[in-house]
Amino acid sequence: MYWILFIGIALISWLVSNNLQRKEKKYSKVPLGNGMTGKDIAEKMLYDNGIQNVKVTVTEGFLTDNYNPVNKTISLSKAVYFGDNVFSAAVAAHETGHALQHAAAYAPLKMRSALVPVVSFSSKWVTWVLIAGLILMGTGSKVGTSILLAGIGLFAMTTLFSFITLPVEINASLRALTWLNRSGITTSRNHSAAEDALKSAAYTYVVAALSSLATLLYYIMIFLGRRD
Repeated sequence: MYWILFIGIALISWLVSNNLQRKEKKYSKVPLGNGMTGKDIAEKMLYDNGIQNVKVTVTEGFLTDNYNPVNKTISLSKAVYFGDNVFSAAVAAHETGHALQHAAAYAPLKMRSALVPVVSFSSKWVTWVLIAGLILMGTGSKVGTSILLAGIGLFAMTTLFSFITLPVEINASLRALTWLNRSGITTSRNHSAAEDALKSAAYTYVVAALSSLATLLYYIMIFLGRRD
């Protein structure tokens, strides 16, 4: 039953990822109409919301756009930073939405930021702890049960992080779309394209969270079955 669920989620993840890439190609060809680039969009959104201590920089990679609350930096991929299309505007505004969350002390963002050190530690060691627990349990060692339980605890932190990420990302998109519409950056002709692009991106976080939950449940079932 688990493998059916796992394969199903993997297939959905592949479809969602491909869909996002298709939307990126599609909406990157839709001109914004005002000549503003992703960099311009981010800077104007910050200015309109009275935020003056956040930098907008360019970074390498595809869809590597992010906001770092530690150094208050919005990093946009080259395609978004220099792009003057609807997709670039949507992504730039979305990442700036995180800066707005930070400035407003948005609770889910504060919670996610607080979990970063814990999740960083968990991600580094969880695989090794789980493997050690499974191997030792296979030899009949009772210590293996405790180690596997510890691994499950570490994995649970990454799963929790995935689910806390959902409201953070959805809220950032809502802030982005509201501002794009209110400021007149997008029009009645292309606003739906920006909305569709951000919805496609949000689906990737939903699938990631569900995949993490399914894997966590799998290890819990192993723990309960071996313990009995």
